[in-house]
Amino acid sequence: MSAPDGLRLAVSWLTVLPWHARTVDERTCRQAIGFAPLVGALVGAFGAVLLWALTALGAPGLLAGLLVVGAFTLVTRGMHVDGLADAVDGLGCYGPPERALGVMRDGSTGPFAVTALVLVLGIQAASLAELAQSPLAVVLACAAGRAGFVLCCRAGVPAARPEGMGALVAGTQPRWRVATWWAVLAAAGLLVAGWYGLGGVLATGLVLLVLTRHVRRRFGGITGDVLGAASEFGTTIVLACCALA
Repeated sequence: MSAPDGLRLAVSWLTVLPWHARTVDERTCRQAIGFAPLVGALVGAFGAVLLWALTALGAPGLLAGLLVVGAFTLVTRGMHVDGLADAVDGLGCYGPPERALGVMRDGSTGPFAVTALVLVLGIQAASLAELAQSPLAVVLACAAGRAGFVLCCRAGVPAARPEGMGALVAGTQPRWRVATWWAVLAAAGLLVAGWYGLGGVLATGLVLLVLTRHVRRRFGGITGDVLGAASEFGTTIVLACCALA
């Protein structure tokens, strides 16, 4: 039995793997968002194996963590970190929503973006340095980051503009699906890293709820860049919490 187009699109959209969907329409995009946490788990499994291999070869923890962060950027085409940079620059600028959206479309990297990238990627690398013996924590963090897509695209959250990725997927995820994914991740967090893992998942959910509320006021809704930022924030929070366990 062939895989659904939504899963195929999620894999080809969120990774460099060329598993293309046969049909791409609004229904397929909606399904792809629902499958995003599974793709995140796949990316996390790749990172966990790479982290283990680098550690086994004698790489210092921080070096291994930095190389894994670089690998994550490569296998996702840098899409999420680019979204993080653009979203932070948009949130940091003055003026009406139209100006903020223009800053995000411009693509140039301002001081807010640089600071956010250094902090987020640095925290990820430092956390990974502590998690070489906890591969499931890496899988959990990447899955939780992509579950941010599901949360940000929940019913009732509009798109900031009528075109782009945000317009295709905003408001497409029923609340039962959001609740199911986050309940599964909360249980997994408790099993993987105890209260620290559970706290990381819950903290991620809370941060992303605040983020979506803020971008609705600032931009009028979500964009593809907001989804990328949500993924990076979620992955970072869970990694950092698991590293404390």
